[in-house]
Amino acid sequence: MGPLFYAYERMEMSKSETYVKRTEEFLEKLSSELKFELVDIEFVKEAGEYYLRVYCDMDGGIGIEDCAEISRHLSDWLDEEDFIDEGYILEVSSPGLGRTLKKDKDFLRELGKEVELKLYKARDGVKDFEGVLKSFDGENITVETEVKDEVFTKKEIANIRLKIDF
Repeated sequence: MGPLFYAYERMEMSKSETYVKRTEEFLEKLSSELKFELVDIEFVKEAGEYYLRVYCDMDGGIGIEDCAEISRHLSDWLDEEDFIDEGYILEVSSPGLGRTLKKDKDFLRELGKEVELKLYKARDGVKDFEGVLKSFDGENITVETEVKDEVFTKKEIANIRLKIDF
């Protein structure tokens, strides 16, 4: 069952990637018309339900009405194109305060801000780091921690997000 399960899982992943890619292409065009930034898109299964999640932002922050307008345009286009086989729930929202950094533009925009990151494999027994995002060169991310500057490759990082201070 192992190899068959892996093949099925891989097939599902590529389906999800296709959904995300087609949705991203539409939203990139729409973003220039409605003046928003497309932050991220994900197609995931949680608790037996599929979700198509779209995270958007604008200069000065994105509001509920902005998200509703983007959602209406996207929903109409998705209904017309009808390329997603599974039933799903569409969500359009802001990326939130602790936004995840994924794309090069995210790293560049957030230079000088505090981040939290988790590694796939521990480095000197430590998986979790926090500090100031000091630099990014396209592959290497430098974070100034309390101890020293740490340099990570994108491949090492399981998750990196802005730190939320309360």
